Order: sequence, then structure tokens, then C-alpha cells
Amino acid sequence: MIRWVVVIFLAVIIFSSLLPWLEKLGIGRLPGDLRFKLFGRVFSLPFASTILISLVVFLLARFL
Repeated sequence: MIRWVVVIFLAVIIFSSLLPWLEKLGIGRLPGDLRFKLFGRVFSLPFASTILISLVVFLLARFL
């Protein structure tokens, strides 16, 4: 269980750093993705996109 929490946490960090590039593809704007502005800086928490990408990677690993 803790392994999956660590994997999802790392995926959120990596996904957040790649978010400006991935937004051009339409990823990062799903209904479960949070974006808020605090002290003049925009923060994004792409929960839904991370779960979607994790699911796709899991299915690829399962069937390959």
C-alpha cells in the first residue's frame, strides 16, 4: 500500500513539472485537476490526470 502512495506522489511531482508542455495536448485540465492562485503564483494539483496516466501505464504493464 505504501509503495503505491509513493508511486502516485512521485507521479504527481513529475506530472506537475511537465504540466505546461502537456497542457498543449489537453492533459491537465480534467475535472479532478485543481488549479489555484496563491500569493500571485499558480499552483496545480493534477489528481485526475495522474490517476488516468497511472491507470494507462498499469494496463500497459499488465498486458505487455
